[in-house]
Amino acid sequence: MKVLVLNCGSSSIKYQLLDMHDEPDLLAKGLVERIGLPDSELSHQAKGKEKIKWVRPISNHTEGIEWILQTLTDKNHGVISSLSEISAVGHRVAHGGENFTKSALITEETKNNIERCIELAPLHNPANLKGILATEELLPGVPMVAVFDTSFHQTMLPEAYMYAIPYEYYEKYKIRRYGFHGTSHKYVAQKACKILGWDINEVNIITNHLGNGASVAAIKNGKSVDTSMGFTPVEGLMMGTRCGDLDNGVLLFLMEKENLNTKQANDLINKRSGVFGISGVSMDMRDLHNAMEQGNKRAELALKMYAYRVKKYIGAYAAALGGVDLIIFTGGIGENDYKIREWACEGLEFMGVKIDKAVNDGLKGKDAIISTPDSKVKVMCITTNEELVIAIDTVNIVFGRNISY
Repeated sequence: MKVLVLNCGSSSIKYQLLDMHDEPDLLAKGLVERIGLPDSELSHQAKGKEKIKWVRPISNHTEGIEWILQTLTDKNHGVISSLSEISAVGHRVAHGGENFTKSALITEETKNNIERCIELAPLHNPANLKGILATEELLPGVPMVAVFDTSFHQTMLPEAYMYAIPYEYYEKYKIRRYGFHGTSHKYVAQKACKILGWDINEVNIITNHLGNGASVAAIKNGKSVDTSMGFTPVEGLMMGTRCGDLDNGVLLFLMEKENLNTKQANDLINKRSGVFGISGVSMDMRDLHNAMEQGNKRAELALKMYAYRVKKYIGAYAAALGGVDLIIFTGGIGENDYKIREWACEGLEFMGVKIDKAVNDGLKGKDAIISTPDSKVKVMCITTNEELVIAIDTVNIVFGRNISY
């Protein structure tokens, strides 16, 4: 059975087509960008073929998904002969609020609840919903599943997810910690335990999803008990352009001194801060490492700040869990930046963490144990695959399978 996975952003659509009959097999993947502009672009790579690129005007998500479907069935570049070969579609949805504690079959009620969460994720959920409605139109009758970034974290207790503001705002607006990257945190925790031969229901795990967006999760007996992102993805770790944890008074001070309106303030904390704001160089860690090697002190500061904050959350979550058995690094930075992994673990020897420098140095994009054999806490680099999680959940829900990650 073939499953199409769609991740719709405000002006983009990521996609993968996977064959889920036996072992998952990635048949094709790609990205539609610049939707709504005259030079919209589709990048497509089919299994065993060269990557290709096309440019043409695409005015909306329906046209974007239609272009994807045309490409998947193209005689020269496609991987299926007919759209009837697509058995189901899985959609990434950013925010499920308190309505969704797990992935869900898309029904009218599901769509209504996703729509209700738009005020919680105004930049993401509208695009996710557009993708669902467009797919319904283009693939009528094909079952679809919504997989939520927030659902894994719905096991947090109130003392972990509530904010210390008047309770009435939780009652009126559902303001609380929701957390994101749930599919990645869940996937890498299960994958690591499978590699180690451990029962995930018997261990404490800290997962670090480090990318342009970054978050840490504390997982106890297979369930999320705390996570660094909050009501929005801006809280927690320092990120590519997001500030992460910030004294609220600083934002109010800057709004007054710089005469910023709410839109400008939002732009400041989401698009002008993080490692980009500190370094003044880039939000790409590779650029910062190069700049640091050339003596750029601000680039070095940005990198050290990033790693320090990861370490601080690891320590906090070890306390929240009552001890930790496994620390995982994943995401574009977690999987590829061995220096950040090394710096984030420096000083954690008191917890029983010992990094094997010979293994960690230079390790990129591979599943590996990077702690020494005598380290009391296992430390691993684990490659994530959020699209695979979406495909697996889709197959399990639509066809009643029980495929594990």
